[in-house]
Parts: sequence; structure tokens; C-alpha cells
Amino acid sequence: MGVSDSPAARLQALFEGHRLTPTQRRIAHSMVRRAADVPFLSSVELAELAGVSQPSVTRFAVALGFDGYPALRRHLREVVPPGPAAETGAYNAYQQAVEAEIENLRHLAQELADPEPVRRAGAVLADSCPLPVLGLRAAAAQAHGFAYFAAKVHPDVRLLNEGGTMLHDRVDVAVRAGASALLCFALPRHPREVVDALTHAKESGLTVVTVADSAFAPVAKVSDLLLPAAVGTGLAFDTACAPMLLGRVLLEAMCDGLPEAQARLEEFDAKAAARGLFVE
Repeated sequence: MGVSDSPAARLQALFEGHRLTPTQRRIAHSMVRRAADVPFLSSVELAELAGVSQPSVTRFAVALGFDGYPALRRHLREVVPPGPAAETGAYNAYQQAVEAEIENLRHLAQELADPEPVRRAGAVLADSCPLPVLGLRAAAAQAHGFAYFAAKVHPDVRLLNEGGTMLHDRVDVAVRAGASALLCFALPRHPREVVDALTHAKESGLTVVTVADSAFAPVAKVSDLLLPAAVGTGLAFDTACAPMLLGRVLLEAMCDGLPEAQARLEEFDAKAAARGLFVE
């Protein structure tokens, strides 16, 4: 099954073009993550899955143009092929969290069956010098990890991992220095200042590339290229294995657009060996 025929892709196509509220985006995101199971869930079960009220599920179905949730579920049974149900009964809570992340990675692999969006994003980032990389709060670690490795192949990477009144100023400095794009990592809960910063970046002429937890994340409307990778929600704090891996894939695509990337890596390795930087 190609990515365009996958249950998740068919669901996402159903949601595209609709103006959804934050609660409705949460329902849509939960449905995409459990695409194979959704046609067989009751409205109460879907509400529990998304962490919303049952009436919110009904309003969501109406917002999509259906008379109610039963009509939406009938439609889903027609357009979304069934998939194997996950057997989680034998797993404890920790194992279930790991299994959920494995499923997120499988979904990411399906999305990457079409590599063109990542290749396009990588080329955009490679052409930007300097390259600002934004990530606040929960996404700060993702931004820091990307910037750390990107600095080994890109001549000027600027990490923006602190909010506050200086954030717009730092975006302006990057623009004056010649930046043409900005990379953002955006994860729940989405800080308002990230949306504001991306709005400012777009108004300043930057192309905004965003790695987010969902195509329905609040940052979608202020991003030129959005690459989704789901987070795990089974533990007290979200887990972000898929966004981290997508960041590395994007880094690989960016390297393809940097002619001197390999030479820079070899230069770093030679200097590291000369300095005895690593023990292995």
C-alpha cells in the first residue's frame, strides 16, 4: 500500500480544507494516529482517545459536513481500509508507551515513502545562510540537537531556543545577515510565542520549514513547509522519537544540498583525532 492509499493519508485528505478548532484538530490528530482503528470506535471511545468530550466529537463530525458521528463513521468504514488491531493487553504501561512510539515511527516511514517534501525542505534550508533554528520549551531539545549536527556541515547555524522579547530581534538579525529560511521544531504544548515568531519570520520574508507533531498543529497556518511526526502521549510527559528522527532525515536532505558537507565532516574528524577529542 502506497502512502497516498494508507488509512492515515485518507483520513488526512478528509480533514484538509476544513477550518478546525484546536479541540477539533486534537481529534483529527488522534484519528490519524489510530487510523486503522477509528472506523470501529464509538464516539465515546474516540472522545477518550483524544481526551475531549463526547459532544466535541459530534461537533467535529458536523464541522466535516456529516449529520453526526454515526454518519462520519459509516463514511470512514467505506474509505479507510481496516488494519490489524494492536494487541496491547499483555503489555504494561511502560511497554505500551514504547509500542506507541514504534507505531509513530512506522507511520513516519509511510509518510517518507514520498521523499519529495523532505528533499524540498532540505534544499530550502541548505540555501539559507545564516540558518536560524527555532525550538522553545518542549521542542528546545529537538532544535538544539539539529543545530549541533547542522553546524558541522552548514557555515552559519543560529539556534533560537529562548523566548522573550529578544526573539523577534534575533530573527531580524538573521534576516539582515542574509537568511532566506527558518527551521522550527514545534511540539505540544505549543507556545503562543512560537506562532508569533513564525508569523514575524514570514512577514520578514523567510520561508518557514516546520517539524511539528501534526499537520493540524497551530503552527501549520504560519508554515510554508510542514513535516509532521507524531509524539507519544502514553506517559506523563510526551515522547518525541519520531520528530527527532525526522529532524535527522531533514538534516540528511540538507547535506545533499551542501556541496562542501562531506569535506567539512572530514575536516572535523581530522581535527578531532588530532586533539584526542573522543576516547574511542
